[in-house]
Amino acid sequence: MNQITPKKLKMRWAWLAILPVAIATSQCTLSPPQLSPLAHAQAQEANLRILSVTGQGTETLPTTIAMISLAVEVQGATAKAVQQDMAQRSSDLVSFLETQAIDQLETTGIRLNPRYDYRNNRQLLVGYTATNRVRFEIAVDDAGEILDNAVAAGATRIDNIQFRATDEAIATAQRQALRAATLDAQSQADAVLDTLGLSRQAIVGIQVNNASTPLPPPTTLQSLRAVAESDVATTPVRGGDQDIRANVTLQIRY
Repeated sequence: MNQITPKKLKMRWAWLAILPVAIATSQCTLSPPQLSPLAHAQAQEANLRILSVTGQGTETLPTTIAMISLAVEVQGATAKAVQQDMAQRSSDLVSFLETQAIDQLETTGIRLNPRYDYRNNRQLLVGYTATNRVRFEIAVDDAGEILDNAVAAGATRIDNIQFRATDEAIATAQRQALRAATLDAQSQADAVLDTLGLSRQAIVGIQVNNASTPLPPPTTLQSLRAVAESDVATTPVRGGDQDIRANVTLQIRY
């Protein structure tokens, strides 16, 4: 039989004394911190004191690339004759363009449509129209000359010309527009807060809207042959400016 000696009894009393302390410590560790009513009210007020402001930035840069869409259009009595004529002229035009300093040459559409006339409430087939459209990019300074030469190579119509800046110039302008929009948002916030006798404390939120790059409106010429037959030595082509816009929204605690 095990006897409880005074030494063992003393050790048991020591463990019983330590156990409540350990339990209390564990409970204190697991309990979430409680904010005082004043601290809770101050935290709520800080969340409410947020100013949201949107700044705008715009960078204007010159366009240096012309995006040209032109076409070969042929009319005739039969579908076969029209298609063959259009194919030959289109081949001559594309062969010419491939020798020029252009980029992104592509065919954007080929059509063969019947033409009708209406007489005495009757629909009469009078022929066919075939169209082959191509698109390419070229430096603005060379656009006028290539339009004139395209007529001799077989082009009969230009659908439109649009202008844009280079990808590198657009990327640089986008960054500058974002910087300008950020400064504009900060300036607006300072103007409002200064008027109210307040000041910026911290920026707690940032929203960046992608910079937009709208193209200038297209220039349309209905007849290249009329231009080529005029007294103008070279068709004048002038690129416009392109605006790069950006918006930045800041949420500012004051």
